[in-house]
Amino acid sequence: MTRYREIQWPWLGLFVAVAIVAQEHIGGWISTQPKLTVNAWRIAVMALALSSLTLLILPGRRAGFALGAIVCAALMGFALYAQYGLGLEPCPLCVLQRIAVIACGVVCALAAIHNPGRVGAIVYSVLGFVIAAAGATVSTRHVWLQSLPPSEVPACGPGLNYMLETLPFAEVLSKVFLGSGECAAADWIFLGLSMPAWMLVWFIAIMVASIALIDRG
Repeated sequence: MTRYREIQWPWLGLFVAVAIVAQEHIGGWISTQPKLTVNAWRIAVMALALSSLTLLILPGRRAGFALGAIVCAALMGFALYAQYGLGLEPCPLCVLQRIAVIACGVVCALAAIHNPGRVGAIVYSVLGFVIAAAGATVSTRHVWLQSLPPSEVPACGPGLNYMLETLPFAEVLSKVFLGSGECAAADWIFLGLSMPAWMLVWFIAIMVASIALIDRG
């Protein structure tokens, strides 16, 4: 595991003070900007924080992949709780993000069981990175839809099950990715971020962890 040099508290205190002052000034400017800019700033901050924390606590290669599988299982567990406990029905874009999380979890679980060497770790890591990047792309589209002014939100479309039954799969994916009115609703907010915004944060952290695990022993 990577070891970091000891940071003297005066430098840490100075850094924290500068960060707080910068946050106040940037926060004042951000509050006057369009919703998309606000969301992008919050996502960037949380992604930086979560990715940094991931790198600090990331264990060895096998344990790291196992931890990734546990995180993906926890994310899916919360998604199911939100659906059946809070009554938040997933929109088509949410379903695609769930598929990406499940796929990342499967890759991590297989890697943890296999316990590969460096070459195998590269294969698993690249595969996990690509899947997380695909999920991040869907999340980005979802956040963009939620940031639109009400007058620009697209009309609600048919349900996912209906489209799968009546349309070719490629056309279903195209329509789902374009999004519709139900995808623009932000029914759950935590620390100023909606659920797809948090999923984008997690996908970025998974991408960072995927690359970092290649060099973990």
